[in-house]
Amino acid sequence: MEESGLQEKLIADKRASREEAGDEEIKLSRRLWEENKKLWKVAGPSICTRFSTFGVTVISQAFIGHVGATELAAYALVSTVLVRFSNGILLGMASALETLCGQSYGAKQYRMLGIYLQRSWIILFICSLFILPIFIFTTPLLKLLRQDDSIAEMAGTISKWFIPVMFSYIWAFTLQMYLQSQSKNIIITYLAVLTLALHLSLSWFMTKILGLGLVGVMSSTIIVMWIPVIGQLGFIFFGGCPETWKGFSFSAFKDLWSTMKVSLSSGVMLCLELWYNTILVLLTGYMKNAEVALDALSICLNINGWEMMIAIGFLGAAGVRVANELGAGSAKRAKFAIVNVVVTSLSIGLILFTFFIILRGKLAYVFTNDPEVARAVADLSPLLACSILLNSVQPVLSGVAIGAGLQGVVAYVNITCYYLVGIPLGVLLGYGLGFHVKGIWMGMMLGVLVQTSVLLFMTTRTDWEKQVLLSKERINKWYMKEQSRAEEPA
Repeated sequence: MEESGLQEKLIADKRASREEAGDEEIKLSRRLWEENKKLWKVAGPSICTRFSTFGVTVISQAFIGHVGATELAAYALVSTVLVRFSNGILLGMASALETLCGQSYGAKQYRMLGIYLQRSWIILFICSLFILPIFIFTTPLLKLLRQDDSIAEMAGTISKWFIPVMFSYIWAFTLQMYLQSQSKNIIITYLAVLTLALHLSLSWFMTKILGLGLVGVMSSTIIVMWIPVIGQLGFIFFGGCPETWKGFSFSAFKDLWSTMKVSLSSGVMLCLELWYNTILVLLTGYMKNAEVALDALSICLNINGWEMMIAIGFLGAAGVRVANELGAGSAKRAKFAIVNVVVTSLSIGLILFTFFIILRGKLAYVFTNDPEVARAVADLSPLLACSILLNSVQPVLSGVAIGAGLQGVVAYVNITCYYLVGIPLGVLLGYGLGFHVKGIWMGMMLGVLVQTSVLLFMTTRTDWEKQVLLSKERINKWYMKEQSRAEEPA
């Protein structure tokens, strides 16, 4: 009897264990489903927008590449050096909103999002005034850096066309981060698709039908870069974000320094990343047959940069998801979000790695008719594929750091890995050992590999429970400051 009862108990325990395991599986699959819905709600529009923004550059380069080799090399210098330089500063400063708005939204301090958005507009506008002289004096600056004279002259002409584009980034970057922190960025997707389609049509019409060449392409670029800005502003001003946008406020001019500090640490972190490839282009400009080398490298970097928009989309999504969960007080959900976004991005990276290994130099003919440039692109394709694979992980880990407000730490990591490891190795392999462009790229990729390893170690060793407490402390401090100001007599 006792033995029979014991067997029944064992069978019942096994059944209960199986049911519990089944429940855990269902629970995990449900968690994955819910997390991926939240992830793609932010990542999808973000990737689409960045694809569109970068796509404008790629379409412009494709049309300019058929105007002439000097124009293509000059456009490559401007787009990969000056534009990335300004983008690095403005995008970096704007990325503070991922921390500030993300954590505030998670903590349900909705009013603060509109205030932070306005503060970012003020900060980025001031920054843009300091950047402006670089676009005005491009030609003498490039000649000072001993770039080819004909390329430098043409780059000076192109750079002036980019001034209105640079000012559009002030609103474009900040509006996107403000909207994605509250998962209201589907409007960005519609505007991004419109932008890309319109630029392709306008560029074709102005260059092929009207025969305006460079002037036509750059005019189209300016028009399409301002359309999303106007559309997003209209969405916010006319009721798209009723909880977080309460109109313009003088509070935006108060306590600018605290927002500036977060913006500066974010700016330094992202600038060091986005300027890294700029160094690669400048180093290539000193080589023999610089025009072919620059054309081939710029094509590879534009393909790489276009793919990088997927990774930067995941960077933004990782920052929002981590910030939201930390603001909501859940370390467990923050960690789950981190694992999910890293695995998702890496999977996409592996698919694209295989794709570009197979294609090799065939994509070059989209940008050029020159077989010599196409051969050079084919030679660089394995490095392009490896860069794409690294890009699928490294920016996502940077996004995790932004979400947690750890930008300052990552800035030090970037300085060490990029500028004390990657660039010296690139110079040694490229010039010292005679591997030329491939050597410079290989050395700089090693710097990215070291940085990715360090960020991965940091992420796994971070005490996320402590980050929740720090997030609460930060939000409470910001909220108390705003409350005290609101209560001050007029």
